[in-house]
Amino acid sequence: MKANRLPGSDIIRWRPVLRFLRQSLTDAALPLALLAFLSLSLYQLSLPGLHYDEVKEAGLNALQLLRGLPVEAFRGAGVRVGGLFLPLMVQEYIGALNVYLALPFIAALGPTAGALRLLPILTGAFTLVLVYLLALELARPRRGPAAATVLLLAVNPSFIFWSRQGIFVTNIGAFLFVASLLAACRWWRIRQPAALYALALIWGLGLWVKLLFVWAVGAMAAWGLIALVSRRKQAGVGLRQGAVALGFFLAGALPLLLFNLRTGGTMASVLNNLGTSYYGVRNAAFAANLAERLRQVVTLLRGDHFWYLGGTAANLSAPWLAGGLVAAAAVVALFRILSPHPPPTPSLSPASGTLRGPLWEREGEAPWVYPGPRGGARAGSPYGAKGEGEGPASTLLPLLGILLILTLIVAQSSFTVSGLFITHYALLLPLAPLAAALAADVLWRNGGRVLGIATVVALLAWGWGDLRATIAYHQALARTGGHSAHSDAMYALARYLDEHNYSAPFALDWGINAPVTYLTAGRVHPVEVFGYERLDAPDDAFAARLRPFLDNPHNVYLLHAPEDTIFRGRREALERLASEIGASVQAEQVLAERSGRPLFIVARVEGRR
Repeated sequence: MKANRLPGSDIIRWRPVLRFLRQSLTDAALPLALLAFLSLSLYQLSLPGLHYDEVKEAGLNALQLLRGLPVEAFRGAGVRVGGLFLPLMVQEYIGALNVYLALPFIAALGPTAGALRLLPILTGAFTLVLVYLLALELARPRRGPAAATVLLLAVNPSFIFWSRQGIFVTNIGAFLFVASLLAACRWWRIRQPAALYALALIWGLGLWVKLLFVWAVGAMAAWGLIALVSRRKQAGVGLRQGAVALGFFLAGALPLLLFNLRTGGTMASVLNNLGTSYYGVRNAAFAANLAERLRQVVTLLRGDHFWYLGGTAANLSAPWLAGGLVAAAAVVALFRILSPHPPPTPSLSPASGTLRGPLWEREGEAPWVYPGPRGGARAGSPYGAKGEGEGPASTLLPLLGILLILTLIVAQSSFTVSGLFITHYALLLPLAPLAAALAADVLWRNGGRVLGIATVVALLAWGWGDLRATIAYHQALARTGGHSAHSDAMYALARYLDEHNYSAPFALDWGINAPVTYLTAGRVHPVEVFGYERLDAPDDAFAARLRPFLDNPHNVYLLHAPEDTIFRGRREALERLASEIGASVQAEQVLAERSGRPLFIVARVEGRR
């Protein structure tokens, strides 16, 4: 009879439905995230055009190894294995791991943009899997934070487009970073030596992959030290385990060590750029550099830094949502911890015989009853048994750990041997949605029903805004093909030079040699004569290098249009040299972006007396 219905039974009737929907979404989160990520990443894969760094840091050496061409190892440093000469590094502070990982893709598909980009896209997919496992480890046994993390990351425009050009931003470093965090968490929880050895090996590999991985190592070491000091009973590493871990670390970093033993290149680069970096960053100006880095964090969350894709799209609410979730989680958790009155223990529903709590709790779970000593229970404690339960403090600690690591990386990144490039933050990008998901977990478990619903709405708004921005970038790419050093005009340039059998044109600017050589399978190999010594003007030996080639009227010279020129003054120097012999520089072909804006110039020296 209607009069005999218990109060609240309408709500109870919905609880199994809500629980089923929540459980289904959690179970399907990782497959859905991978599907979304791969769909958004693989679409129009050849756009934007191949960037110089993508090819230089993987494709060129891989092509040379596959085709039996002379391997142009950086600084001539490599190891000989049988008939192969294997490079150790591709730059002073970037290792050659991507070269070897790219080999099967280029062997199967040839020297194409798609072959080179499948590697970092798969790396991004594996990063999604690892960050899902990391979130499970940090929030165990709850799976909600892991689901929220991967679903947010899978549609993030920075993650999508930095994965497509992941060699350009060394996205394998992010994969190794997440893997090292997972190994560290596993070792901390179960003290298995294998996890410690995996951590040491990953750290060594990370430093070889890119020297800025030292930021990750430093931040994790600080986190571990704080965690050790905070424990009542410290548990360190035995001498034997430490020695074995050191061996694994050295094994991972061995190529970097060999490179420096032979050339001293990395150490020289670091020491020579301690004061002012190659790109003019004053490392002593820490406050100004940190302010710029903090602005880049906001830009990273908005996703509006991909101007070269053909326009900018932004999720303007993302920084506010991320900051709001973290701040609210801290306030709610601290309020619960410091509250003099324990939160109410959930009541028992006479209709269902189950504990009544927030709608997102599992059936029979008492969100404010924690295990006490010897399996008992104590209500309202912010800590569980011996401080290790699932109260506000314990749910807040993983969030604080991730925030500490993010903070330390941003602070360390204010010192650089190169520039204050936002691409450096590809390393920490997976931790941004992880921090938000952990903050949401704190709010779900401690903030009550209204705040829990608001948290879900905030996460949905964030994900929707990122997805819209990603789609907008794809639409811009379809129109423009990319801009400047990322333009698909590079494909037209390589095709033109190949069709005209210009096997060794002279490149008077950066960004041309490696993509053209790769895309033509080595048939066209531009010779870089511009000189790396100075950005603003030719070095003193430039004229002497170039003058002998002017005698041959069949030589061609490759230039950028003025507004895209990086190493400046080379065209003007060529024109002066040409005028000395009564000749002039004439454009044979101008290759433009889809918009019609000139980008590449194929020139000759004509009219010699």
